[in-house]
Amino acid sequence: MTERGITPSQTVGPFFAYCLTPEAYGTRGIASSEVATADAAGTRIRIEGRVIDGAGEAVPDAMIEIWQADGEGRYPDHAANAAFRGFGRAETDAHGRFAFTTVKPGPVPGADGSAHAPHIAVSVFARGLLNRLATRLYFEDEPANETDPVLARVPAERRATLLARRTAPDAYAFDIRLQGEGETVFFEI
Repeated sequence: MTERGITPSQTVGPFFAYCLTPEAYGTRGIASSEVATADAAGTRIRIEGRVIDGAGEAVPDAMIEIWQADGEGRYPDHAANAAFRGFGRAETDAHGRFAFTTVKPGPVPGADGSAHAPHIAVSVFARGLLNRLATRLYFEDEPANETDPVLARVPAERRATLLARRTAPDAYAFDIRLQGEGETVFFEI
């Protein structure tokens, strides 16, 4: 009879891409990088970025999920904003790149009634991670960032890691660095 020990922990991945991000295999997925239909309320934008590791190398097999309010600050609700999905999923390519097409979210009320600046909740899944990483994407040109209660809790010198840079009138860049200098701020969930 052999003695059984504690099972060692396992990291997330490799992902079963044909189930979680099957578009690369020509199959329609349950989620996509198209978060809003063309008729959804709000200003259409594209968010592009890269996932990089502590050495600055691309992470080619990460999966990014986003959750957000629509242009009027409402989370998905089939009656009020049926054209808006609010949830998206994208895999990174061989160069660690990902992209989403969505609308710029409006400000949303916090639990205490205070207004939160327009933001997008971001989750990162990748090899070597035991749990998903959670962060927020804010927009660098948003005046409401000054009064956002969550952003205010982040040390001033680290806030830039949460700001998407405008690269065109309808596009933003948001890179996610998993560790090292310039590491993206991640929140406990």
